[in-house]
Amino acid sequence: MDLRGKRIAVTGGSGFLGRHVVEKIRARAPADILVPRSKEFDLRRMDACLRVTEGRDLVIHLAAHVGGIGLNREKPGELFFDNAIMGIQLIEAARANRVAKTVVAGTICAYPKFTPVPFREEELWNGYPEETNAPYGVAKKALLVQLQSYRQQYGMNGVFLLPVNLYGPHDNFDLNSSHVIPALIRKIQEAMDRGAGEVTLWGDGTPTREFLYVEDAAEGIVLACERYDGAEPANLGNGFEIPIRDLATKIGAAMGFKGRFAWDATKPNGQPRRGLDTSRAREWFGFSARTGLDEGLRKTIEWYRAADLR
Repeated sequence: MDLRGKRIAVTGGSGFLGRHVVEKIRARAPADILVPRSKEFDLRRMDACLRVTEGRDLVIHLAAHVGGIGLNREKPGELFFDNAIMGIQLIEAARANRVAKTVVAGTICAYPKFTPVPFREEELWNGYPEETNAPYGVAKKALLVQLQSYRQQYGMNGVFLLPVNLYGPHDNFDLNSSHVIPALIRKIQEAMDRGAGEVTLWGDGTPTREFLYVEDAAEGIVLACERYDGAEPANLGNGFEIPIRDLATKIGAAMGFKGRFAWDATKPNGQPRRGLDTSRAREWFGFSARTGLDEGLRKTIEWYRAADLR
């Protein structure tokens, strides 16, 4: 799909990932971009989904109710319902309004708890997701089934992407709902501000995670809009995993923290390992991550300190 002159809607377009996607789409000279806000378009309501998709050539669904392990433990029902109902109704509305192409962002949390590393898309159904993330992960994975079944029955062009853990400027740094990198940055900065010599972190530090800089993720999504029309899901990542313990050390060093980390093993670790096979994205629509972890962390830390969110 050539995005020039197209009418495009990006749900979640004002959010962390969405703002970068919208910026990259604007550079492709579309006719217009609708960025629905929740106050006017509650995607849990079918009428709102129909209004968002009406007259659109492309719909990109990024809107999600999402957070870290703490939020997943506290509100599993909300996370399941909100993410399932938003996606299901939006896809149905896109079908009803004959949208030419619909691109949906899933989640790495959809993979089984003990998926062999690197995660290959063929493993998606070979087990149940890690328990703390399962309601969110299953809700998102259901949207892949919907897109594939709609393609089979109605000929709908729906694409499903699986971004790994994202980070970067404009991330969520609220400790009640943030993911690991912004949480680490904030905890370390607050300890430094207090003059504390120790930061306590959840789990034992052994799980591994892969991280994708948000601008790279946005580029991958836009490339899929332009170049990929297939039924099979595709991972978006950089192919590099790091233990949380090493990640904390790396962030601490980048921030100038001289203290130590204490690990609270009474808190959950989450999924034991996360690392992606990214060959599909590279081969099918030419996406490869450009931003290394050290560079991405530096930019994120600089943005956080400049934004003064403490």
